[in-house]
Amino acid sequence: MLKRVSWTLVVPLAAVALLAVTWGGPSGPAVVTVQAVFLIGAVLAAVNHAEVVAHRVGEPFGSLVLAGAVTIIEVALIVELMASGGNEAATLARDTAFAALMITTNGIAGLSLLWGSRRYGVTVFNAEGSGAALATVTTLATLSLVLPAFTTSHPGKEFSPGQLTFAAIGSLLLYLLFVFTQTVRHRDFFLPIAQRGQPRLFDDEESHAEPPSGRAALISLAVLLISLLAVVGLAEEESPAIERVVTAAGFPQTFVGVVIATLVLLPETFAAVRAARRGRIQTSLNLAYGSAMASIGLTIPAIAAASIWLKGPLVLGLGPTQLVLLAVTVAISTLTVVPGRATRLQGEVHLVLLAAYVFLALVP
Repeated sequence: MLKRVSWTLVVPLAAVALLAVTWGGPSGPAVVTVQAVFLIGAVLAAVNHAEVVAHRVGEPFGSLVLAGAVTIIEVALIVELMASGGNEAATLARDTAFAALMITTNGIAGLSLLWGSRRYGVTVFNAEGSGAALATVTTLATLSLVLPAFTTSHPGKEFSPGQLTFAAIGSLLLYLLFVFTQTVRHRDFFLPIAQRGQPRLFDDEESHAEPPSGRAALISLAVLLISLLAVVGLAEEESPAIERVVTAAGFPQTFVGVVIATLVLLPETFAAVRAARRGRIQTSLNLAYGSAMASIGLTIPAIAAASIWLKGPLVLGLGPTQLVLLAVTVAISTLTVVPGRATRLQGEVHLVLLAAYVFLALVP
């Protein structure tokens, strides 16, 4: 155990040190390879420390810690890139938010359902909690990403200043209302329930283990934030190499956003799959929908506030292909969560939708 704690502490600190040394410098093949290795190590360390914090505070607070921390750092990264990108970064917030939405609702949820179904046959979860989360995600996506494609007060797929202010306040308020519901009013809707073959709710070694001390949880929280900072920073440093590969392959530059979003969401993906393997499907769905919710409910208000001093347009409206993919995702996700149980087929359907999104991002 001591050895495990040791590497989960050393790797994030080493990753941040590497980030400080290589930031803005030349990125040869050797540097890119080393950065990729430490990026993966930081992801694994983040998952480990997120589980320590989750064990201390319990569900659904543990899912909120990981999703909120990743999103806050992701927002900072978007604002930084928009500040330096000018007009070329007009669609960055939209593309990043939509990529996160598709990866979480189809990728993370699909992998979790597939992995859980392989072990338990039929996975069960709380339809009330998952349905409420999906409804909130759908409303946030419609308010911030769909409506700008149809409003007429501003040319193009942009909000007018008043509309942007309303969308920002509405998104933030809706996110906070959901967090209150998840953690206070109806917390039991978001707690894991036993899978078939599990005699009790948590009949495993971790469930009976003594929760970590407050000091240990605070240390893990601090290292979690350091790990996430390293993940986002190294992902940005890797982006020039990714751009070169994308350009050499003849793919659209917007695909870079998909790759970066995937890297940033790796901690949630690993944590969700590990939870599914232990029969905690509700925790996996909390991570999936919570991350999607935070990516929109926190990103749009932050970008709206930053637009006061950021130069250039802010395009939020989705294109026709993206709108179709969003509509199908909402419909399939509804059919998945309403019964409160799912087989591997539902997981596979979601993964096919994710594959369609990635393919159409490559070949628009």
